[in-house]
Amino acid sequence: MTDKVQPIVRISDDALALACGADEVAAAFAAAGCTVERVSSWGMHWLEPLADIGGQGFGPLEPGDVAAVLDGSSAKGIGAIAEHPFIARQQRFTFARAGKTRPLSLADYSATGGWAGLARARELGPEATIAEVTQSGLRGRGGAGFPAGIKWSTVAKAAGSTKYIVCNADEGDSGTFADRMVMEGDPFMLIEGLAIAAVAVGAGKGYVYIRSEYPHAIAKMQAAAELAAPLIAPFAVEIRVGAGAYVCGEETSLLNSLEGKRGEVRAKPPLPALEGLFGQPTVVNNVLTLAAVPWILANGAKAYADVGFGRSRGTMPIQISGNVRYGGLFEVGFGITLGELVNDIGGGTASGRPVRAVQVGGPLGAYHPPADFGLNFDYEAFAEAEGLIGHAGLTVFDDSADMSALARFAMNFCAAESCGKCTPCRIGSTRGVELIDRIRARRGSDFTRSADKVEALPQMHNARKGARSLAEEITLLEDLCETMKFGSLCALGGFTPYPVLSALRHFPEDFGAVVPVQDAAE
Repeated sequence: MTDKVQPIVRISDDALALACGADEVAAAFAAAGCTVERVSSWGMHWLEPLADIGGQGFGPLEPGDVAAVLDGSSAKGIGAIAEHPFIARQQRFTFARAGKTRPLSLADYSATGGWAGLARARELGPEATIAEVTQSGLRGRGGAGFPAGIKWSTVAKAAGSTKYIVCNADEGDSGTFADRMVMEGDPFMLIEGLAIAAVAVGAGKGYVYIRSEYPHAIAKMQAAAELAAPLIAPFAVEIRVGAGAYVCGEETSLLNSLEGKRGEVRAKPPLPALEGLFGQPTVVNNVLTLAAVPWILANGAKAYADVGFGRSRGTMPIQISGNVRYGGLFEVGFGITLGELVNDIGGGTASGRPVRAVQVGGPLGAYHPPADFGLNFDYEAFAEAEGLIGHAGLTVFDDSADMSALARFAMNFCAAESCGKCTPCRIGSTRGVELIDRIRARRGSDFTRSADKVEALPQMHNARKGARSLAEEITLLEDLCETMKFGSLCALGGFTPYPVLSALRHFPEDFGAVVPVQDAAE
C-alpha cells in the first residue's frame, strides 16, 4: 500500500493571520505530510487562519481541524475562494495578487505581471510616464487626494540634479491595514512603484519610512529591497524605521524624522516637491499611491480611469473593521455607497445590534449615522457631507456606543500625538478634552442612556453661580473646533474637529442636549 500523497496547502503569513494562529495551523499541516506554502492574505480576516487547497478555502482553522480538512469531513469549507461573494464583488488592481503569491518570490512576482510597468516606464521615458499617471486620474491615497501626476511633474521640473522618492508607510490610523498588507504580501509591487516614480522624475534614491510597530512589514521590505536591487538599478531603495509618532504620517514631519530631526511639522511653503528631503525636490507618496502605479503603467491610463466615480478614479482598498461581522480588505472602484460597504459587504454588526455610527477615515474621521448610508464613497461626496475618506478605514459601532466618549477620545488622541509646534493643536486639544469632560460631567443624573433607549432630560440643577450652562459649554466646544480646523498647521489638529463636530451634530443626545425621545431613538 502506498501512502496517500498530501496536497499543497497555502496559508498566509500576514501579521493578522499570524496573530490568529496561522503558524500553528501551518505546522499541523506540515506534520500531516503536506507541502505548505506561505502566501499573502486574501483579506478575509474573519476567516483567518485560512487554508487554500487547490483553490478551495477552509477557515477559520485551528490545528485540531487539520485531520478533518484532509479526510474531507471538515465543516469549515467555504468553497472556491475566488468565487466567495466577498472576493467576487471586488475590483482588484492593487491587490490582484493577494492570496496567490509568495511575498518574497521573484519568480511568483514576475509570473504574475511584475516589472511590466517598470519596463514600460523605461520605454516611455519621464514625460510620457508622468502623462500616463496624470491621465489615469490617480490621486494620493494617503488622505489628501492630491493628483499624483501633478506632484510628480512639479518634482520633475524642479531645479537640481539630486531628487528623492519617499514612500510614506507610517500607517498609524486605527482600523487601517492596507499599507501593511501591501508591504507584507506584495513588497515587490511597492518597490516597482518607487522605481517607476524615479524614472519619471529623475530620482536616484528612494526611502520607505515604516513605523516600528510593523516588524513583519519591515522585515519583508528589507528582504525585498535586497532581492530587487539588481532589477531596479541604478535606483536604490532604503528602508527606514520610525519610532511610531502619529504626526510623522504628515509628510514634512516624516521628512524631518528621516533627516534625524525631531518629528514636527514644517511650515509651507516651501513644498516638499521643491525643497523636501535634505532640501532637495522630493516626491512623497503613500504606499497605496505608489502601489497603484505598476498596474497603471502595465495596463494603461484609460483602463484605470474607466473605473471610479466623478473625480475619484480607479479603485480604493477599503478596510472594514470594528463591530462588524465580515472584517477585512475590500478593493473596489470609487462610487459604492457607504451602506453597501457596511451592510452588504461587512454584514452589519458582529453583535447583531443596529448600527449606530461608522467612522470613516481613521481616528480623526467623521462619524456617519445610518442616514448617511446613501453617500457614494468618493472624495467629493464625503467632503460635501463634512467628512473625509482619509486612508479608507471604516470602523463600525453598534447602538451601545457613547458618542461623547468617542469624541473625547479624538481630542485626547490629538493631545497625546501633537508635535506641539502650533498652538491650536497643542493647546486646543487639551482644552477640548477638558471641555468634553465638563459636558459629560454636567450630564450627570440629568442624562440616561442604554443600548435600548436614548433619553435626554432637561437640566435639573445648575453648577456654581455664574458657571456656563450646558448649551454654552457645547457652543464653546464648537468654537474651539472651528479654531483648530482652520488654525492648525497640519491635518492632525485640522482634522480632530471632524469626529467631535460630527458626534455633536448627529448624536446631540449623547452630550446631554434636550431632544425628543422618539427622535433620538430613530
